[in-house]
Amino acid sequence: MLIDSHCHLNYASLGEDVPGVLARARAAGVAGFLAISCRVSEWPQVIAIADAHDGVWASVGIHPHEADEHPDTDAATLIAAMAHPKVVAIGETGLDYYYDKSDRDRQKTSFRSHIQAARATGLPLIVHTRDAEADTLALLKEPGEGPLTGVIHCFTASQAFAEEALALGFYISLSGIVTFRNARDLQETAKTIPANRLLVETDAPYLAPVPVRGKTCEPAFVAHTARFLAELRGVSEAELAATTTANFHALFQKAR
Repeated sequence: MLIDSHCHLNYASLGEDVPGVLARARAAGVAGFLAISCRVSEWPQVIAIADAHDGVWASVGIHPHEADEHPDTDAATLIAAMAHPKVVAIGETGLDYYYDKSDRDRQKTSFRSHIQAARATGLPLIVHTRDAEADTLALLKEPGEGPLTGVIHCFTASQAFAEEALALGFYISLSGIVTFRNARDLQETAKTIPANRLLVETDAPYLAPVPVRGKTCEPAFVAHTARFLAELRGVSEAELAATTTANFHALFQKAR
């Protein structure tokens, strides 16, 4: 059975029928789901979804696009929200210089708060990075109290960035983008990710993979991405599912 390590179950296109979304995913062989938050107003939403359904867990975080709107969300605020038993991760957080929807210094401040909270609690960090590889690595490498681990979600960065992130102990999560015809460089990188550091995700309701590209993405579609990756890496679908599920539980240790 697969786990969708990153989906937005509270977003309108999915949140209107969460039981149906989960039922369709389970019929496709997806047994677990990490519901991601991107702003403070979403924290109670994703936690409520996780509370209501077995096999669903939640994260708390501020997306870099939302950093300007949450200037007072510091590490202490994040840590307090992580006390809930179904909250297994912090994020998504990080840096996005492609859209620049928030001031870059504000993004860095927010990212540092998330890193501090992750170090303090031992929970893994869910990192979004786009056109910001150098600064993302620099902040992850800053010294701090406590160990730091996590995942680079929806990975689309360079081979060099992947190697640096892996060296820091991070996992790499691949979305439906890896199935796209124009994703040749990403596909080459995907072949090199160590089996024990690989995760799969949808980022639903976005980024539906081939052969359902263009549709509203659902967690069920992670099966298409996993099937593509298994063929790309020369392993069976069952092996890839077992490996990525074991990796999920190794990283998100509160997800039981």
